[in-house]
Amino acid sequence: MSDQLTLSRRSFIAASLAGGTALTLDASVVLAAATATAPADVLNVFVRINADNTVTIGAKNPEIGQGVKVMLPMLIAEEMDIAWEQVRIEQTDANEKIYGVQTAGGSTATPRNWLPMRQVGAAARAMLVSAAAKKWGVDPASLTTARGAVIQPSSGKSLTYASLARAAAAETPPDLAKVQLKDEKTFTIIGKSKPGVDVPKIVKGEPLYGIDTSLPGMVHAAIVKCPSHGGTVASFDDAAAKAIPGVLGVVAVNSGFVPQGKSDTVVVIADSWWKASKAREKLAVKWDDAAVTGFSTAKYEADAAKIVDNAPQASLFKVGDPDATLAKAAKVVKADYEYPFLAHASLEPQNCTAMFQNGKLEIWAPSQAPAGGREETAKLCGLNADDLTIHLTRIGGGFGRRLMNDYMVIAGQVAKAMPGKPVKVLYDRTDDFRHDFYRPAGWHRFTAGLDANGALIALKDHFVTFGADGKPIRAAQMAPSEFPAPIVPNVDLGASYMATNLATGWLRAPTSNAMSFVWQSFMDEVAEVAGLDLPEFMRRTLGAPREIPGERVKFHTGRARGVIDAVCKSAGWQGRKKGRGFGFYFSHLGYFAEIVDLSMKDGNIQIDKVWVAGDIGAHVINPINALNQAQGCVIDGIGQALVGQKIVQENGAITAENFGDFALMRIDAAPREIVVEFVKTDFPPTGLGEPALPPVIPALANAIYSLTGKRHRRLPLEMI
Repeated sequence: MSDQLTLSRRSFIAASLAGGTALTLDASVVLAAATATAPADVLNVFVRINADNTVTIGAKNPEIGQGVKVMLPMLIAEEMDIAWEQVRIEQTDANEKIYGVQTAGGSTATPRNWLPMRQVGAAARAMLVSAAAKKWGVDPASLTTARGAVIQPSSGKSLTYASLARAAAAETPPDLAKVQLKDEKTFTIIGKSKPGVDVPKIVKGEPLYGIDTSLPGMVHAAIVKCPSHGGTVASFDDAAAKAIPGVLGVVAVNSGFVPQGKSDTVVVIADSWWKASKAREKLAVKWDDAAVTGFSTAKYEADAAKIVDNAPQASLFKVGDPDATLAKAAKVVKADYEYPFLAHASLEPQNCTAMFQNGKLEIWAPSQAPAGGREETAKLCGLNADDLTIHLTRIGGGFGRRLMNDYMVIAGQVAKAMPGKPVKVLYDRTDDFRHDFYRPAGWHRFTAGLDANGALIALKDHFVTFGADGKPIRAAQMAPSEFPAPIVPNVDLGASYMATNLATGWLRAPTSNAMSFVWQSFMDEVAEVAGLDLPEFMRRTLGAPREIPGERVKFHTGRARGVIDAVCKSAGWQGRKKGRGFGFYFSHLGYFAEIVDLSMKDGNIQIDKVWVAGDIGAHVINPINALNQAQGCVIDGIGQALVGQKIVQENGAITAENFGDFALMRIDAAPREIVVEFVKTDFPPTGLGEPALPPVIPALANAIYSLTGKRHRRLPLEMI
């Protein structure tokens, strides 16, 4: 990928040497400093070698359940040549000047860090070997390493990494781009299952998440936001709220969603969150919201129905002459599809703890994009970005929600208004549902043309969604390379945009979670008209193995064919069968094909089994986590598609208050079995947080059609 992490030699040795001999820990090193009883040497910003020959490795990216807190240290440990039982893992702080990109989004952690983190480990190993070679007066090339020791094969002598760490830290770090990496055939950690480092704490319910943050003297804050998104504070009367014992203050702030200089959130601070929450009921707030109360789900649907009948406002991709081709096509297939706004429904509500003192702001945040939060918070607090210290906490769900940092922005401003006191801002469940950054709704009008042999020769889509100034708003995009557009000779993809007051954002498998449903469900319709099942129609459409240029990445038809063939073989697919559906999708650099089997019980549809085949390259770094991610994606995708997963808006405001208004996946609705297979190919490894999710949605919809004869062209699906 073009945005692959690049670490400089300078950042690699941010733990610097004083006078070239004594190791000095500077303030930029987040790994805990050595104590008198447990001395340790920081070899670089990611590695600390402890006196007992264990190695503490810093996990730099936010952990939201995707397993990156184990995966990244695995890469370093592999190249350091230490045993996994020697590894201790610590979460680093957020500081991209030291650690490079620190985000959890887009399944980018693996492709960005596959080489850089291995280079970090290999460089540390090289420094240790060099130190041992000098101690013995031998050529470094004559030495080997194993299980945290440097070995001289000719004499059988060995030195532990702990005994060499101080001397190794004095070595000049090698050029990371030229450091020698291990032969992949000799891997002992990569490709072996390693459990999540936080699992014991999660099982025991020990403090771990942002919501668990507790600091001496901490006070608590509850929020009141304008019900209609985009409304601002006109005035407020806080006398009744402040009269409640334990209430410490009331402050109006900007969540980052409205122009600077405006306020859209009133915050009550008290000595307990319960008091703050009860006191906010006493606030009398007048909102300036006349411009944002006219938006509603009903209006969107009515407007979309009119817009889709007209020509698209913008062209996304056009090749050939689809209209002329359709006029001469042997068969023409038409269908309209749609999907609603969705919320993230995070199990851990949004929260952030902040403390302002001496002109500096310290933050404890469950953020997927802390660098963005740093910039936004600094701007609205009138600080320099370097004045912020951000401690990363584990994130309790809501894939994509924590890419938006409104909770950090609010906490920073509140803390600045209460200097010297740590302040925890906590949304309640209703706050979370009504002030989310929603997956945008969309409407599609498809037309496809087939020749006499059933080949797809023309394709059109008028996509109606939300935008301004002729461009889509955040997360409302459709890629011009949406499959199968790049390999059809005559294509016209167009889009039209409506206004909305809602804040929008990325939901797990952003855009793909919606596009997979409409495109693969429609392709199933087209395949049926062609007299084929969807896998065979896909094979014929894909054609010979080759790379197809895309907007940002290339699409490999051979890799797509590989997972289609694999899942069909695994599931014993033999053409269309009642209660069975298929779906394929390429997203976040991963190729996935899935088959869903359904049955009817007591008049209700139940999901019996799901087969998954995925191609994420040559290496599955942590197999047990890869299995968990694929299975979790399947369950999450089914949840996105189910009845109840729909956000409704009235008078500019969201109506949902709690999970009773937005049904989540329940255990009795989950598949009885999910079978996962990885097809290894000779390509660099890619991520797994998202690409297994999109195909299950159309596979489920297509399975419902095959079971009931009813074609579902809108989400959520009816499972009855």
